[in-house]
Amino acid sequence: MAAASAPARGAWLALGAVLLALAAVALVEGADYSDLRGDYCARSRGDRKCCRDRRDDCSVPILGTLCYCDEFCNRTRNEDCCPDYWAHCLGMEPPPQLVFGCRHEGRDLRVGQSFKINCNLCTCSVAGGAGPEVLCETAACMVEPEVIRGVNARHDAGAIGWRAANHSAFWGRRLDEGLSLRLGTLQPQRTVRRMRPIRRWENHGSRIPSHFDARRRWQGRITPVRDQGWCGASWALSTAAVASDRFAIMSVGEEHPALAPMHLLACNTRGQRGCGGGYLDRAWFFTRKYGLVDDDCYPYSAQQGHVGACRLPLHTTLQAAGCRAPQQRVGASPRSALFHTGPPYRLGSESDIQAEIMASGPVQATMKVYHDFFVYKGGVYQQTAQGAGERAGYHSVRILGWGEENTRAGPLKYWLVANSWGEQWGEQGLFRIRRGSNECEIEDFVLASWADTVMPPVEKMKHNGNAHSNVI
Repeated sequence: MAAASAPARGAWLALGAVLLALAAVALVEGADYSDLRGDYCARSRGDRKCCRDRRDDCSVPILGTLCYCDEFCNRTRNEDCCPDYWAHCLGMEPPPQLVFGCRHEGRDLRVGQSFKINCNLCTCSVAGGAGPEVLCETAACMVEPEVIRGVNARHDAGAIGWRAANHSAFWGRRLDEGLSLRLGTLQPQRTVRRMRPIRRWENHGSRIPSHFDARRRWQGRITPVRDQGWCGASWALSTAAVASDRFAIMSVGEEHPALAPMHLLACNTRGQRGCGGGYLDRAWFFTRKYGLVDDDCYPYSAQQGHVGACRLPLHTTLQAAGCRAPQQRVGASPRSALFHTGPPYRLGSESDIQAEIMASGPVQATMKVYHDFFVYKGGVYQQTAQGAGERAGYHSVRILGWGEENTRAGPLKYWLVANSWGEQWGEQGLFRIRRGSNECEIEDFVLASWADTVMPPVEKMKHNGNAHSNVI
């Protein structure tokens, strides 16, 4: 092929220069100065008005090119307007412009913009001289997808007998919030832990069945599941619920109060911490000495962690407290006093706990709560490796009964327990937990108390078959 002539080479060079010029114009026209700051129009125009048409004397140097202070720049597009065009020429705020700083899962974020992933706050940040990046908190959350997957994998493999799932009320909350605000039972002091358990099974004199449910044995007399909200009040809710159950059972339905945990939270303040937790023995001694009003008289209002001052005197009557008189059958002894219980007593073995529930109703238990318990959905709970390695806390619950479940490994014994996290959690607010092995220390500190009903003591003994006195 013959070499190109000199005129031809000149034509190609001229065409290349034109293309480069057009590319440069395109780059300039694509500029966007809205994220810059400065007095460009104000400095160049001074008191003079901005131009109506495109004129060179209405342009200002910026980043090696020009921006404009004329009305023409805002007719079809505004990328070449100077940053202070809107403020200086039009007297208004500039239109919002998205300044991209980070990109996260297909989403563009401005520097400083934040969002949440579960319970952790993430922010598009510039740190250490590097470019913008998304930085997230690393707190453990109440609901962790990894924990749910791990538990369910073990269930599917036949290693455990329960399943996990997200509980929407807990999503987006930190684990430390769950431990401090969804539990609320303080470990008893050493002298209280030395309380000697009573022997109930030896005095019961009847066979213990393989299954028992207080809700079926005393239909309509067992307190429904409640939700303590974000207040560490399990000590108050479990005490009030067990006392309520026992009033209904021991009075043979003559008295069926829904006793007020709010009365305990607000008024049982000596040595107690309200929504920060409480001691069970002190709650029972308050109920014994001063008594409780019902929920209608002192409604629960601590769902968001606020208790408020006690609005009742320690020594009062139902009438003086402004409470409605409880409904009773015609001819029954009228109640004027608050609802008192006897002193608490401790139950020390699996069979003693069972005999007590069969005779007098649900009992109160303290258990240690691990991370995986928050995502319990159903089955017979036992702590897993997914719940280990994190902090734990103590919680008080109400044991309603027991049963057995057939598994590949043989019968699996369990306790039937009422929680205080609402009916949407677990098995309609209940859970089952391994029995006979002190799972999560649930058999370690179990308490009960007698209800001081308006029935004569002889009638109480006859209807409950209890061999020991109301006063222990």
